[in-house]
Amino acid sequence: MGGLAGLPALFPLNYNQAGLEASAQAEQSPTAGTLRAPVGTSTLGSNVETQCTNFYRRPPAANPVSLSLYYESLCPACRGFLVTQLFPTWVMLNGIMNITLVPYGNAQEKNVSGKWQFECQHGEPECRGNMIETCLMHQLKDFDQAFPVIFCMESAGSVVENLEACLKVYAPTAQLAEIQACVTGEVGNKLMHRNAQLTDALDPPHIYVPWILVNGKHTDALQERAQSALFRMVCEMYTGEKPDACKDGGAESQLL
Repeated sequence: MGGLAGLPALFPLNYNQAGLEASAQAEQSPTAGTLRAPVGTSTLGSNVETQCTNFYRRPPAANPVSLSLYYESLCPACRGFLVTQLFPTWVMLNGIMNITLVPYGNAQEKNVSGKWQFECQHGEPECRGNMIETCLMHQLKDFDQAFPVIFCMESAGSVVENLEACLKVYAPTAQLAEIQACVTGEVGNKLMHRNAQLTDALDPPHIYVPWILVNGKHTDALQERAQSALFRMVCEMYTGEKPDACKDGGAESQLL
């Protein structure tokens, strides 16, 4: 495969298909400590220690905001959302959100002699792109490592031709040969059939892509909000203590 010709640095990003830009920065909040009473304290002292420890302990974390993206690897609108909204928001808010990616979209499948064959809306290259990204997530088994590679592929001029170059940048220990074997073999075929099943099981059924579920639900209002202001949406929907990025108006402005 060729080099990552024309692919810009991670941030800022110039998305050469949609003509859009996005940049982000990650922040972490410190963890709280606990209080200890000195040795030899009385029963009263022990009670005070317990009370103080409970007082300073952080409340249990709230459930993260869940977002599922049903998409196609070569769909321009899907690529635009993934590159300019989803990935930058995840970089800043990954501590309070979970993401599921299902590459399939409007594809069709049929079983021929016990093996699934797929027909994709944007042709064979899209089927290959869907399979590459599916196998990538399966082989790496670490979304934190796989998502930057997918972002890199989707923001490049050619999704299917930049796997090797993107791996070198964002997952240098990944085995390209194992991913390629998945793409062309039985494992990839079964994984893509599973994506087809997940897509077909959507309720309500998807009628376009990208198709976005937020906390397991899809509505027109949620879809529109996610595609236009995902960062703000995640911050507002998270019910736990807001991370610093949510309190920093400057961070959000970079996504608008």
